[in-house]
Amino acid sequence: MAFPPWIKFITPLLLSMSVWAEDIQLNPDHPNQYTVVEGDTLWAISGRFLQRPSQWPKLWHDNSQIHNPHLIYPGDTLYLTVVNGRPQLSFSQNSLQDQSNQNNLGASVDDGDCLQHEDISTGRTNYARAVDKLSPCMHITDMKQAINIIAIDEIDQFLTSPRVVSATELKNAPYIIDFGGEHLIASTDNTVYVRGLVQPKTMTYTIYRPGEPYIRPGTQEILGYEAKYIGNASLKEEGNPATLTITKANSEIRIGDRIMANIEENVSLNYFPRPPDSKINASIINVLGGVSQIGRYNVVVIDKGSNDGVLPGYELDIYKNGRVTRDAYSTIKNDEVKLPDEFAGTLMVFRPFERLSYALVMKATQSIHVLDKVQTP
Repeated sequence: MAFPPWIKFITPLLLSMSVWAEDIQLNPDHPNQYTVVEGDTLWAISGRFLQRPSQWPKLWHDNSQIHNPHLIYPGDTLYLTVVNGRPQLSFSQNSLQDQSNQNNLGASVDDGDCLQHEDISTGRTNYARAVDKLSPCMHITDMKQAINIIAIDEIDQFLTSPRVVSATELKNAPYIIDFGGEHLIASTDNTVYVRGLVQPKTMTYTIYRPGEPYIRPGTQEILGYEAKYIGNASLKEEGNPATLTITKANSEIRIGDRIMANIEENVSLNYFPRPPDSKINASIINVLGGVSQIGRYNVVVIDKGSNDGVLPGYELDIYKNGRVTRDAYSTIKNDEVKLPDEFAGTLMVFRPFERLSYALVMKATQSIHVLDKVQTP
């Protein structure tokens, strides 16, 4: 499907946008057109046109040309136009991608004996030349994948592990008391003995190590503990201790490491960033992935979760805490003033737990730190 490109604006953009300023906030440096490249995400592309990329559905709204705005491919060109005084995106497909889509309806094999695309026009449908009989044929193309909404590669390792556990779960979790053979540490294919694994309900388990507690700033309330992923194991023989075999080791496994039954989590892989339905005020309390500097595409932990109404896809603004400075001209001796908090970026929640959430930093305009605030835009 290809659409004629819109080459230029119908009316000056700034004048036409006055009525819709509250609805759609355009990036002052937006391009009139943009060609998608490998590695692009819908969020990043939307950020070229909008101040708030989560407003991208409004640019596609009521555009009868576009049946599915998510199916955008490298090579497609996007055009920003004004229709009835309202900004709107349309696009023309990459001609090579369009041809690849058409070719995919045909079939071919490496030896050239199967149905070719040009044969369709002559009436041939589904038989091979060499044997002159009905035969299933397959056409192989190099069709490109549609771009993702966000950078999924940046969060995939955090979708199933690590987890967040409570103090009660830590206390009651089964644990490794010894290894088979004379090993001091265990690795893949080694045997471990686990105490507390009574009446097992599954054959597969995750091995984890308790991490630092997540603490809410101000109240010092413990919201949970990080369960650091160590490896996987399968049940070999029931008992107390039970016998398990290590099937995967992310790092060395030690006596005292905990065991957790593998559970199926309802993890979304297709996020639609959007503002929260209600007011949310939270703080960044940790950063994952072993990094100390927080920037774009880092994963952080905030101190609000599903119990607070947080849902996957919620977009929140990040504010850097204003520093405290001394007022040398004040009549009050040693007077200090806290400067205003400064906008520092945007994050998107992708995995909420009951009392805290994992979020991906989507935009960073300056350095971000633990204890910086996040809130509804």
